[in-house]
Amino acid sequence: MIRVRAPSRLHFGLLNVPTADTPTDARLFGGIGLMVADPGVIVRVTPADEWSASGPSAGRALAFAQRFSDETVAHASGSERAFRIDVESCPPEHVGLGVGTQLGLAVAKAIAVAVGQPQLTAVELAARVGRGARSGVGVHGFDGGGLILDAGKRNGEAVSALHSRRILPDGWRVVLACPRGAPRWHGDAERRAFATPTAANAARLRELFDILAGTTDYPTFADALHEYNREAGAVFASSQGGVYSSPPVAALVDRVRALGVPAVGQSSWGPTVFALTPDAERADWLAGQLASSDLDFVTVTRLASTGGGVLVS
Repeated sequence: MIRVRAPSRLHFGLLNVPTADTPTDARLFGGIGLMVADPGVIVRVTPADEWSASGPSAGRALAFAQRFSDETVAHASGSERAFRIDVESCPPEHVGLGVGTQLGLAVAKAIAVAVGQPQLTAVELAARVGRGARSGVGVHGFDGGGLILDAGKRNGEAVSALHSRRILPDGWRVVLACPRGAPRWHGDAERRAFATPTAANAARLRELFDILAGTTDYPTFADALHEYNREAGAVFASSQGGVYSSPPVAALVDRVRALGVPAVGQSSWGPTVFALTPDAERADWLAGQLASSDLDFVTVTRLASTGGGVLVS
């Protein structure tokens, strides 16, 4: 039996969404994200006579497991063994926490260890389960946690190159909150958004990217993070109806700002809103202020400074 835990992924926005004018040799997508400890993914795999899965997102986990097994055999380095996949913990899908990539990599990592290939990197695991088509934040974050600065990918690259990984101050905390009833963007809605992007303020996005890559001064980081998230969201304003994915998300961001927490925005397509605070006391206070709101959840989490590891073998 192999047990693997993966952190959750927050995505602060893409750096270079391709348009008709984008040079063919440019690095596409890129961006910035942060790995957080909770709510994480925990999976357990056990050798079995036939394939099966249980727990939240069990069907998706089983599909990842079988795809990884097929690809591993295709690489002439695995064995045709079946496994039982137990998903012990998994956040809701399509709420901006990177569940697809973290679940796929956790399952693949566990099976890789079970078949004697613990050396496979997250990039190699991702290629075998079909993750990392655009953003590489979750892939690189699975390997080592931290703040991930994604350089983007060129044609032919399976996963975006890692620009840098930074470990932010251990005392910082993140409050996660999800407005009840807010739409969840994925599938066709996401594809339509990528088909009709608005021109980005590319120069400002790069300036903010560089600021976030180089500072741990909370006020500076907080202001740059909020602005970066808004600029990245503006690229999809024509599809979203604004810089955020829905009016409830926009209202929650405004409320957090009004409460005096500047580092707030929408993770990926939302509807999860993140708020980065400089200490646990501020995070707990903010969560308390939001607790009576019309939310699906509100929680405080630590930053994840390590990636997805084998817990029990």
